[in-house]
Formats: sequence, C-alpha cells, structure tokens
Amino acid sequence: MKRKLKHRHLQLISIGGVIGSGYFLGTGYVLAQTGPAAVLSYLLGGIIVLCVMLCLAELAVEKPLSGSFVVYARENISATWACGVGWSYWVTWVSYVPSEMIAAGIIMNGFFPEVGTIWWAVFFGLVVTMINLFRVDKFGESEFWLSLIKVTALVAFSVVALLICLGLIGDEGCIGTRILLGSGGFAPNGYWSIVLTMVIILVNFQGTEIIGLAAGETADPARSIPTAVRNVTWRIIALYIIPITLLISILPWDHASLSESVFAAALAAHGLDSLAAALAFVVLTAAVSCSNSGLYSSARALYSLARMDMAPAFLGQINGRGVPRNSILVSVCACWLVILLYTCNPDSAVYTYLLAVSGCTGAIAWISICWSQYRFRRHLIAAGLEHTLRYKTPLFPYVTLFGIWAQVFCLVVLAFTPDLRQAFYMGVPMLVVPMLWYRLRSVYRARVAAARNG
Repeated sequence: MKRKLKHRHLQLISIGGVIGSGYFLGTGYVLAQTGPAAVLSYLLGGIIVLCVMLCLAELAVEKPLSGSFVVYARENISATWACGVGWSYWVTWVSYVPSEMIAAGIIMNGFFPEVGTIWWAVFFGLVVTMINLFRVDKFGESEFWLSLIKVTALVAFSVVALLICLGLIGDEGCIGTRILLGSGGFAPNGYWSIVLTMVIILVNFQGTEIIGLAAGETADPARSIPTAVRNVTWRIIALYIIPITLLISILPWDHASLSESVFAAALAAHGLDSLAAALAFVVLTAAVSCSNSGLYSSARALYSLARMDMAPAFLGQINGRGVPRNSILVSVCACWLVILLYTCNPDSAVYTYLLAVSGCTGAIAWISICWSQYRFRRHLIAAGLEHTLRYKTPLFPYVTLFGIWAQVFCLVVLAFTPDLRQAFYMGVPMLVVPMLWYRLRSVYRARVAAARNG
C-alpha cells in the first residue's frame, strides 16, 4: 500500500468518522428513550471512546500497519482471537454502511418521492465504491471535504440553537431551561435508561478507530496519530455534548423519533424551515461520508485477514494504485445484500436493528484494541523496554481496564434489553464462528502435516 494520506486528511477523517447519519437520525432514538439525560449518555460514551483511542495510539505509533488492530490482536492475544475479531469488525461495517445508504435513500426519497429508497441506496453504494477504488489520497481528499461540511453544519446549528434559547431568534422569547427540564424533568425515564442506550451511543462514536486502520497509508503516522487522539476530547465536547445539550433545550425530548433528523425537526419547530432543509442535505452528506469511510475500514480489515491467511488469498491482492480492489468489491456486495434484506421490511425498526448489530460487533473490536494494548505494555514492562515507547497511554492500566470492562458491561446490558437482544444473539456468533473455523482448520492442517511427515 502507498502512504498517501496527509496529516490534514487523517485529522478530518478522525473527526468525520464519528458524525454519520446515525448521529443525526439515531440520536432521535436515544432522546426518545432517555430524555435530556442523553447528554450523560454521550458523555459516558465519549469517555469510553477516549480510553480506546489512547490505547490504539500507543499501538499504532509503534507499528503503523493497514488493518492494524487485527494484526495487534494476533501478536498480543492469539491468532484465533484475531480471526474472530477481524471478521466481527468486518460485519460491523457491513451492517453499518447499509444503514447509512438507507438513511441517504430515505432523505433523497423525501426530495424525490417518485424514486424509491432502494434505488438511491444502490446509487450511493456505487458512488462510495468508485471513490474507494481510486488512489487512497483521493479517498482522503473526499473525506476531508465531506467531514468539513458536517463539522461546519454542527457549529452553525449550535450557534442558531443558542440564539433560539436566548430569544434572539424565533417567537417564543427566552427559552432558558423550560424545554430542557420540561416533560418529566432531566431524566423522565430514569437514569437506568442511560445504560440501556449505550450500545446505540457507541455506534454513533464508531469510526474513530479508522485512524488506526489508516496508519499503514499515512505519510507521517508518528506525528498524525497522536495529534488525532489528543483532539478526541474537544471533538466529543464540541461535536456531541454542546450540540445535543442545545438540541434538547429547543426541542422537547418526547417529540424526537427516527422518522426524521431531530436537528432538522428542532429548527422547523421554531419556523426555520429553510435551515431545516439545508440540514437535511448535511445528513445526506454525513451518510455518504460514513458509507465512504466504512467501506474503507471493512476493506482494510478484510485485506489484513487475507494477508494473515484468515480469508481467501485473492482478497489480499493490491492493484496498481495500491488499493485492495477485491476486498472493496466483496465488502460492497455484502452491503448490497443487507440493503436488499431491508427492502423486505423497510421500517425504522430495521434501521435500529442494523445500528445495534454494528454496536455489538464494534464494541468487540474496541475491547480487542484495549486488550491488545494491555498485553503489549505488560510484555514491554516485563522486558524492561517500556521506556522505548514513542507514545504511552496515560494512567496505565486504569484507562485500559476501564475501556475493556465498561464495554463488556454494555454488551451484557444489550443481552438483557428486549428491543435489542436479537442484535446480541447475532453479533456474538460473528465473533465465535470465525474463531471455531480458524481453530478447526489449524488442527486439520497440523494433522495433515503430521501425516505427511510420518
């Protein structure tokens, strides 16, 4: 592969990866479940993300490889676990990318009702496939500008929402905390609802780990990766906590749903219909952007699995532009199959289910990152080589252990949540089945080799 991603590309990719349609649309589900306490949900999710990113930075700076954390799992945990987590992570994006394409289709269907959602989803699937088949610097450039649009839109929304709260825009005068604490108070459904929505929250944050996958194609990973990680904290505050706090200050939480972007609904509720329509375009941009980066991630994970003999060899081939074309095409075909399944039951429950499956398998991948870093650092400490690290995860091992066990707890909660339990039942086999296959194949190969030698 070619190291064509620039410093600015990586910084915007790491920002844009966490702002998808799941944020603009999926936030409606979170608000409907938790009310204004959703701010605490996102804050807790942000802390978990920060722990994962700090662990990933230490590993990625030492070994900047494409499909990195699959390799880290093989080297620091086991090859069997690496196979399981690699295929599980691939499923994460194969589940999530179709949800973004479907979201894009829903938005475009609103503008052009005569064209079905499925056809728009396929169209955007073709667009992101073509982008990924170009050189990686073209992918980086497209993500740079798409991410910039999303960030600018969120900043603009925050400014407008603040003006509405202060009574400088709209007809309601100074709103203050009237809407925020109305309709049942800060936590109308209790504080346990914060925990019940954590899996969907973690889905919204997925994409930050892309900087680890892109490490093998980054021109200066030792500089770019730590910078991207250090910026995680202010990104979470500026792009999640502040906008959502202002959102629930101008839109009653019981008006939120998955039927439309809650951000657009909030603006429309105060008579700003033109801004609401513009925000719908931003949601479309977010959907295309996250589909783009999600396909990039899934293809690199599949490429790494093939290079480690955990997937068919043809998936590890690189074309003349330094792109794993076969892995990209297989990944996008899998996405289209999921989209076709959506056409059999095109309702919001399917969209939520796709997000939940992605959240389950994504949490497994994040646990693997923290676990790999824990084993890696322990090995260096035992060998007396900890001082050689160019970047160290701070507050080790507390940060690492919190990242692991907080996500384990989220998965346990997922297993006991009736609405999302089926996602757990599907997500866990995606980890276990590849592990069993790899283990049985290894035993079979060992027996064949022993028979030949005997």
